Amino acid sequence: MSRSDLQDTFAQLDHVRAAEPRAAMATLVSTKGTTPRKEGAKMWVSEQGRLLGSVTIGGCVDARVIQASEQVLRSGTAELLTMSLGDADAWDMGLTCGGMVQVLIEPVSLRDAGDPIVCAYASLRAEREAGRHAVSVAPLSGVAARLVVREDGTTAGTLGSTALDDEAREHAMDVMRRAASCTSALSAAGDALYFFELHGPATTLIIFGAGQVAIPLVTIARSLGWRTVVVDNRERHATRERFPEADEIRLGMLGDEAERLTYDASTVAVIVAHDYKYELPVLRVLLQREPAYIGLLGNAGRGHALLGFLADEGYDAGTLERVHVPVGLHIGAGTAAEIALSIAAEIVAVRAGRDSARHAHTGSAS
Repeated sequence: MSRSDLQDTFAQLDHVRAAEPRAAMATLVSTKGTTPRKEGAKMWVSEQGRLLGSVTIGGCVDARVIQASEQVLRSGTAELLTMSLGDADAWDMGLTCGGMVQVLIEPVSLRDAGDPIVCAYASLRAEREAGRHAVSVAPLSGVAARLVVREDGTTAGTLGSTALDDEAREHAMDVMRRAASCTSALSAAGDALYFFELHGPATTLIIFGAGQVAIPLVTIARSLGWRTVVVDNRERHATRERFPEADEIRLGMLGDEAERLTYDASTVAVIVAHDYKYELPVLRVLLQREPAYIGLLGNAGRGHALLGFLADEGYDAGTLERVHVPVGLHIGAGTAAEIALSIAAEIVAVRAGRDSARHAHTGSAS
């Protein structure tokens, strides 16, 4: 989920709770094909018919979700709604082709401190506000249960048994490593499906080097809801005028600043300095830390030489494989904006477990 999605989830919960004691929470848990929203998108339907949020961008899907939500509120039982989005419906929503969506609709007693969903989101909010990740695990079978798995492996709530909670915990830790919500089957529940919803700090993109590629990369990252940090030692380059959308600009030697920064599963790093004396110190730091992605601007020859230096220093092949060089997906990029687009696309692909193209452009724009 993006930074705005995370903020919306908790803001929506507060807003609905202040107005009414009960509501149906509809969560987009699975998508196939072309769909306008990502897993985790939410719509709230109150007992008085108030609406908040959306699982798509309106139209036929949301209309069916509203209808099903009213039934869920009457019955008090969760429902998994599966809908195909035909080409005609997709066209009306501004898409080029259809898809399939699954939406979990659950009744929530918003002012009941013992409600499993209320308890889960209280735990999730506490972890996010502390700058940590957590995963909510929800059964898609209609059972009213929740398990929250924190970044340190501790849990809150239960899915009904120790064996099921233990298996869900292992899956949740992997979800945090991959940084993407998903639906998975759990063998302890007879391969029943569960939705693993990731919450946590926004993705932070650290860009080492304030050259031409960095400018559009900040803009693209911002549109994706990522936090951006630009690092450079040149006062004339690392300026607010050049990077008005950057969340943070750090002026200093790249290797030194790399040491001062923190890295976790929400951090991705790209080196666009294009100078050995800056690239190597940063790479040494990044390879000792755990960012989710490391990208290095440059052609294959430069990349091979840089990794060769690090191999001579004792870094093993597995460690060096973490460096994506040439950086970006192979889309034929040539301009700074195109290179930035290919970098952002590769980061998304890697974090979604779809890193099928390791080679990009061979340009050296900086």
